[in-house]
Amino acid sequence: MRDFFQANTLKLIGCLAAALVLTSCSSSRPTATKPKQSGDIVRAQPGLDINRAHKDGAPWWDVDVNKIPDATPTVHTGNYKANPYTVLGKTYYPIQQSSNYRAEGTASWYGTKFHGQNTANGEVYDLYGMSAAHKTLPLPAYVRVTNLDNQRSVILRVNDRGPFYSDRIIDLSYAAAKKLGYAETGTARVRVEGIDPQQWWAQRGRPAPLVLKEPQMAQTQPIPASTGTVEQWTPPPQQHAAPVVPVQVGGNAGPANSGAMFLQVGAFANPDAAELLRSKLSTMVSAPVFISSIVRNQQTLHRVRLGPINSQGEVQQMQDSVRLANLGQAKLVSAD
Repeated sequence: MRDFFQANTLKLIGCLAAALVLTSCSSSRPTATKPKQSGDIVRAQPGLDINRAHKDGAPWWDVDVNKIPDATPTVHTGNYKANPYTVLGKTYYPIQQSSNYRAEGTASWYGTKFHGQNTANGEVYDLYGMSAAHKTLPLPAYVRVTNLDNQRSVILRVNDRGPFYSDRIIDLSYAAAKKLGYAETGTARVRVEGIDPQQWWAQRGRPAPLVLKEPQMAQTQPIPASTGTVEQWTPPPQQHAAPVVPVQVGGNAGPANSGAMFLQVGAFANPDAAELLRSKLSTMVSAPVFISSIVRNQQTLHRVRLGPINSQGEVQQMQDSVRLANLGQAKLVSAD
């Protein structure tokens, strides 16, 4: 009899333990996520860094970089920036000619942290542009960069200085690095070859296209290295932009309303990137989304804007929507 009660007691304890386990599993199962409805605002997931735009890295939105053409070698008619300069206590002596330049080494890339800022020669950095930074090539210059691991190559316009913090020989834009296949890994072994625009066009049986003389920039005249004069230059976190000239773009101009407000979400040298962002924003906000283009130092910049917006409350609401969708920081701008 005692054995009978002990057996039944053990069975009862086992059943209760199983029931507790099932209850625990049932209560800890995540609640089913409500399916997204078309037109819903895409919001940041928990743990996602919405301040990523303030750090260097890849953009939140992406484009097919295979549709972005390489830089076209163009005969430069203005002054070259090739003065000696000092950064972080080290002096660099840029070469005066880039056509015979050839080097192999490690390449890196830079992205969102510098997007929209001025480069060393006064142009505007676009992470979707086909450009590069180099420590000693004259600015501007054109180079062919080849990834030695996969033999992909691109032609880039060198318009910036760097990289300064390692033994890397060149810094590419995000789009250029992605075309070469190393945006995800961060670095690659590359070959860098200078390009003579006149010779480049002659090899194709065509004369180099004529270009208007570029506007003079605020810089000193080239100084021979033998004089010992060195330019003290440290890349600032953000430089002031040069004066801009508005360009009327058919079908892209926003409604004229002097009393209304406008928000700018991004600015790109690549029109495809601007159009992609415009398309994404159009599904999120009720205000008109348009592209306004300007010319700065003979470089066209396509600005993605929202507006007109008639109240401060709407401005705040749209800024929050853009931020929570991880599309950057929408800034209040004038209707120029």
